[in-house]
Amino acid sequence: MREFKLPDLGEGMHEAEIRRWLVNPGDLVKQDQPMVEVETDKAVIEIPAPFAGQVAAILVPEGTMAKQGEVLITFDSAIDGEMPTTSSVSQMMTRETATAGTSPTQSLAATATQVVDPVVATPNTASMARHRVQAAPAVRKHAFELGIDLEQVPSSQPSGRITMEDVQNYASRMKAATLTAVAPATTVVHTPQPPTTAQTNGASATASTASAATLPTSMPPTTTLAMDERQALTGLRRRIAERMEHAWRTIPHAVTFDEVDATELVALRQALKPTAEQRGVRLTYIPLLVKLLIPVLKEISIFNAHFDEERREIVYKRSYHIGIATDTPEGLLVPVLRNADQLNLVQLAQQLEHLVEGAKRRALTLPELSGSTFTLNNIGSFGGGSGMPIINAPEVAILAVGRLQEKAIVRNCSVTIRTMMPLTLSFDHRVIDGAATGRFLGRFKELVEHPQRLMLDMV
Repeated sequence: MREFKLPDLGEGMHEAEIRRWLVNPGDLVKQDQPMVEVETDKAVIEIPAPFAGQVAAILVPEGTMAKQGEVLITFDSAIDGEMPTTSSVSQMMTRETATAGTSPTQSLAATATQVVDPVVATPNTASMARHRVQAAPAVRKHAFELGIDLEQVPSSQPSGRITMEDVQNYASRMKAATLTAVAPATTVVHTPQPPTTAQTNGASATASTASAATLPTSMPPTTTLAMDERQALTGLRRRIAERMEHAWRTIPHAVTFDEVDATELVALRQALKPTAEQRGVRLTYIPLLVKLLIPVLKEISIFNAHFDEERREIVYKRSYHIGIATDTPEGLLVPVLRNADQLNLVQLAQQLEHLVEGAKRRALTLPELSGSTFTLNNIGSFGGGSGMPIINAPEVAILAVGRLQEKAIVRNCSVTIRTMMPLTLSFDHRVIDGAATGRFLGRFKELVEHPQRLMLDMV
């Protein structure tokens, strides 16, 4: 009997959720065959089988958190070779993850496809070759409860992943089709004729006939009671909840609100868009805002810091890794523009596009999702006017920018129309005071209102 334990996933990850088992007890598997998907708060990682053998038992079910070193699966025997140690598996995963532009899931899957097909035929061969539907454990559970085969559910995602909304939409369509095919028939209520001896009971017969005349000709439709739905917090949603709870519970949030005239910023973007498009780049406002943030973070360094809760120390970061809060089909992720101070606008835009697309497909590597020193949240990208962002611990501040709006502004005793942008700065009051936030926003507003110097970076 051999055991396989959850290996070290790197980046300080000490636990992961078992997202999906790709093998079953009794299966004969080959070495490096995709065996299980695990999910951390950063990425989805596919772990291959450590060696060829027969699965004895799966000890940690889907949707369950597993600790590093915990036994996940056992094998009755090994067909070929020895099972590598946990450290060797981790080294292999790290080596694959380090491949430029390749996610852990993609690289490990590519490794598995290079292995020669099994030479031992088993009753489970067909099931092993069966197409694996991509769906979170909660989605699978919900589909099972509804009696829905996930292979029949169309996906709304480019990656083909089935979401909870896909399952609900499919269930609604099936229910509507069933109601259309089996329409309720009209039921006619027949009343018995009065007895022939009505002469002796005239009054009773008259009353009976009158009552029968008031009966409905069809039964009223049956009322369907709406059933509440419960969904367990699993996968990325659970990790987001845990991080938000920790941040809100441990960090004394304070917030400063302001508004900046972004008219010149809008004009600059319009002027630079043709040049960026010639280089195959879609220029959004985020690269411009990041470029404007860097000098502010360098001048007021407390905002580019981490707070070490255990040692009660402020760690001033000398690298500028800007986290970009990104909405994905499965929840909020914060991909990181690493060394943003060393990139020009075109490079920032290219890297940002790669990160946003990768985040939506859950295809980013761990370094692309960790290590940020300051986070920017563009609430305006999904229509938000303004809002209060929660600090991305261990960072000490986060800036949210809201939707651009034209407003009537009084300037030099006259009214003019300007494009205004709301700002919200949340900060850790343990290490930052209100006066510092005033200086931070004042300097940032100055750069946003006079951004022409960014033209020098377009080389």
